[in-house]
Amino acid sequence: MKTLADLLAEGVSGRRVLVRADLNVPLDGETITDDGRVRASLPTIQQLTGAGARVVVTAHLGRPKGEPDPKFSLKPVAKRLGELLGKDVKLAADVTGESAKATVGSLADGDVALLENIRFDARETSKDEAERGALADELAQFADAFVSDGFGVVHRKQASVFDVAKRLPHYAGGLVLAEVEVLHKLTASGGAGNQATGTERPYVVVLGGAKVSDKLGVIANLLTKVDRLLIGGGMAYTFLKAQGHEVGQSLLQEDQLDQVRGFLEDAEKRGVELLLPVDVLAATEFGPDAPHEVVAATEIPADRQGLDIGPKTRELFASKLADAATVFWNGPMGVFEFEAFAGGTRAVAQALVDSKAFSVVGGGDSAAAVRQLGLPEDGFSHISTGGGASLEFLEGKQLPGVQVLED
Repeated sequence: MKTLADLLAEGVSGRRVLVRADLNVPLDGETITDDGRVRASLPTIQQLTGAGARVVVTAHLGRPKGEPDPKFSLKPVAKRLGELLGKDVKLAADVTGESAKATVGSLADGDVALLENIRFDARETSKDEAERGALADELAQFADAFVSDGFGVVHRKQASVFDVAKRLPHYAGGLVLAEVEVLHKLTASGGAGNQATGTERPYVVVLGGAKVSDKLGVIANLLTKVDRLLIGGGMAYTFLKAQGHEVGQSLLQEDQLDQVRGFLEDAEKRGVELLLPVDVLAATEFGPDAPHEVVAATEIPADRQGLDIGPKTRELFASKLADAATVFWNGPMGVFEFEAFAGGTRAVAQALVDSKAFSVVGGGDSAAAVRQLGLPEDGFSHISTGGGASLEFLEGKQLPGVQVLED
């Protein structure tokens, strides 16, 4: 796999380089509420502009339905990227049309242009290879080389991720390389305690978030690798229900109960310590100011719903993380967006900051929680930019956007 360093060694001054970045940031109107992914894209772009490249960035935002939609415009992203780079970032008004051609054509050495949301073009996500290929051909006309640096999308077989790499000399950006290296550490097999041959132990995984169904494959695969699995968030209630406990109005996936019972049995057979909440904050309704009380996780009142793990669970999970050598965390422990129900997520994050473990935060809501709760990002070994891509890698799946770089 050729890397950004190889491209820079070849020389990029005066050359146009297409960079697929992951700039899919959360917005409140036109205000970016978490610019972590924009900041993560900076090193690769800065190295290219510093070497005199004419950088053309392509990215997506949200889920527009294959056509222009003002609320998904990359305008706020272009503004923030320009502020962070300390230079103007020219935003094309379309993906590969006349504005994009003019914008790219106007670039001087060291300049940066951002094409409008790639998902405004339905061909980007098409299942038809010829349709994706046609868009990739148009993108390839804008550049002499392609750098894949959007780890959050490498699990997608999409035009700007996969097909364009087949049409241009292609290189892995620093962000993609760093992510893959970290994930290899989490999936390596070999002797316990030997980093050279395997993941250092104890190896603990913390999973949260809303749905068990989002993490079926990763749970199944991790049960063959980890020493402990701590489960919180909305998905914990399906596990509690599978054990025969009342979960009231808590989030529940009835159709996953048999699958979860299988996980519980498999964990026991393999000697994996699988821990569920022992207490929860049970609220009368879903809301930031909902009245709530601490109850045993096995005794949630029928008219209440669990919105966070309770104080005893926070202590329990922290104690199970204290001696860990390797930790992967994906998914909040509760509705962290509401201050009243952010304590569980904060406790787990703080336990990782306090530990000496090689700790990886698995992107998405977990990364957003770290920043929203004001925790030091350098308190973790790595904060991933790709939640879905991280999970699919840990599930053992091949990532098309990485595979295509390996030829």
